[in-house]
Amino acid sequence: MTEAGAPLPRPKVAATSLRAPSHARRAPDSASPLFVQSVEKAMKVLTAFDGSKRQLSLSEIAAITDLDHSAAQRFTHTLAALGCLVKDPDTRKYELSVRLLDFTYHYLASNDLVHRAAPVLQKLAQDTEDVCNLTVPDGTDIVFVLRIISRNVMNPNVIVGSRLPAYCTAPGLAMLSTWPLEEVDDFLRRSALVKHTPRTVADPRKIKARLARIRAAGYAHTQDELYPDDISTAAAVLDPSARAVGALNIAVSRARWKADRDEERYAGLVRAAAAAVSAPQRPHKRGTRGTAS
Repeated sequence: MTEAGAPLPRPKVAATSLRAPSHARRAPDSASPLFVQSVEKAMKVLTAFDGSKRQLSLSEIAAITDLDHSAAQRFTHTLAALGCLVKDPDTRKYELSVRLLDFTYHYLASNDLVHRAAPVLQKLAQDTEDVCNLTVPDGTDIVFVLRIISRNVMNPNVIVGSRLPAYCTAPGLAMLSTWPLEEVDDFLRRSALVKHTPRTVADPRKIKARLARIRAAGYAHTQDELYPDDISTAAAVLDPSARAVGALNIAVSRARWKADRDEERYAGLVRAAAAAVSAPQRPHKRGTRGTAS
């Protein structure tokens, strides 16, 4: 699963790109009197279906969620009755229901960022004839929320909802470059900084130095960092305080990449597109905002 859309093998990263690892999200505030543990357990059952297997048995669900067999049975029965799970009458295994796509539809239909970005992303894809994406940050990942496929890339692996690690992808780096330094430090502590390829930048100090350069340039560019032949150029979409709420990126196959001209060209296009989607900026007081440097 690459930003450029090159076909993928089935390595460990492919699984985590579909389901965020446990360190990618902050722990829920379970000590609050408002926290409903039954809802948490139901969500554990749903997230047990992480894309690695289409169907799960009751025993597998219990093992993945750390629920006892009786509790797993009650939650799977309830979720099936509500239409969130489907039970195969022959194998007695469960799988996710198509009804869960209602949540995706409602998210996309009601999201202001998606509405603003859609026509801009469509124009960007037409101008470049390459894959163009809108991603948003979640935990230590980026999540694809809008994707326009190019005729030059025939790959169904990356779809809306796919996840990739932020620290080594152009959209993730573009967004991180707008964060205050203390938030970047916290992000890096929570991230599993793995060298996926020889070109992956995984050292925290080097990442922070890189973010300073990205902030000055106004865009991020990566090549071969998550997978070989993965080339991406991205710019952050900003809120009124100049903090990233998402990123637009152009993903190009190695066969179409012309190193002597394409980075500058794509950087200009993606910066202009991201600026068109960004909210008008509020002036901020000097010295009140840290930088990732």
